[in-house]
Amino acid sequence: MLLSPFEWTIAKRYLLPGRGEAFIALVAGISVGVVMLSVAMLVIVMSVMNGFRAELLDKIVGVNGHAIVQAYGGRLDDWESVLEDVKATPGVTDASPLIEQALLASYDGRAVAVFVRGNTQEDIAALGDKVIMGNLDRLQPDAGVVAIGARLAENIGVRVGDTITIINPAGRTTPFGTVPRQIGYEVAAIFEVGLYDYDEAFVVMPIPDAQTLLLMGDTIAMIEVKTENADNVGAIMAPLEQKLSGRAQVRTWQQINGSIFEALQVERAAMFFALSFMVVVAAFNILSSLVMLVRAKTRDIAIMRTMGATRKSLLKIFVTTGFTVGAIGTVAGLILGTVVLYFREPIVSFFAFVTGQELWNPEVRFLTTLPSKADPLEIAGIILLALVMSFLATLYPALKASSTDPVQVLRYE
Repeated sequence: MLLSPFEWTIAKRYLLPGRGEAFIALVAGISVGVVMLSVAMLVIVMSVMNGFRAELLDKIVGVNGHAIVQAYGGRLDDWESVLEDVKATPGVTDASPLIEQALLASYDGRAVAVFVRGNTQEDIAALGDKVIMGNLDRLQPDAGVVAIGARLAENIGVRVGDTITIINPAGRTTPFGTVPRQIGYEVAAIFEVGLYDYDEAFVVMPIPDAQTLLLMGDTIAMIEVKTENADNVGAIMAPLEQKLSGRAQVRTWQQINGSIFEALQVERAAMFFALSFMVVVAAFNILSSLVMLVRAKTRDIAIMRTMGATRKSLLKIFVTTGFTVGAIGTVAGLILGTVVLYFREPIVSFFAFVTGQELWNPEVRFLTTLPSKADPLEIAGIILLALVMSFLATLYPALKASSTDPVQVLRYE
């Protein structure tokens, strides 16, 4: 819908009302502001929720892989042959043995529940970028050293170089009963995965040390699997699940953490639906400002009609005026949303300081920082929604203006 120079000149004149039309300018400014805030809110909320899901998935998969092959009874005796079957499965990119067991750890009189995790040297080395203190190179078999999560270190007051005692209640049987197995390990490194529950409980050691601590011999508990497509892991692992039926069970990340991600998906859809009504409210603001503009400019419209302006020209003038208000608000909203997302951590810290409350509690939110990930398709959908609603809001006032009868308006002038 191209505008002639005349139509564009009139549209610009109505976009910037004169001094005597301050109220119309105020209403138009409010319309821009409401569109800006609604678009910014949608961009911020949807980006944070996308970021939360992506970050949570990345960290969970980074620690546990896309799937777990777990032995019945907690011990996989013929794990080497199972590992070969897993690696030979189409779509599987990597697989490694794993031991994970809930135990107790104590230091300086304080005891806490921990998850002892026995990893291969390759998996331990993959934690290198998560280390905040110490050195993972010291985690060698039979060296008697471990790496622990940052929150766990804080909770029991451990630093690099200290020795913690890990207690296995299922110790050796003696004539006097079962004696818990207690072994001291030096803390060689402290890591921070970014998932509060993991950083609060994980103790990582080489697989041979975990086998010795748990009296497992040469067996392991499970096999960690990574696939080429996390979202299609169920289909990739289905043939293997049938092959291992009766020997081991296959659990995907979707099954292990399904309730969390389903809740996130429902919340994401609900938030988008609720916040979309803000765009509808913004469209009504545009409609009301245009209705006021049409009423204020009735005489001008009549004069333009007598000078030869067509109904189509008037329609294009007022549609352009209202749509431009919506477009300006949309662009401003995108800019505001981008700025808020960029400075989200300082903003959260500022409000936490002002209110005296911890707004982002990692114990509740799982993640230690507020994430963000903008989805280009979703942003495009928000922009389209705002522009379409802005356009629809202009139709009634524009049709009203184009149907003005100059004879009736100018009769009593």
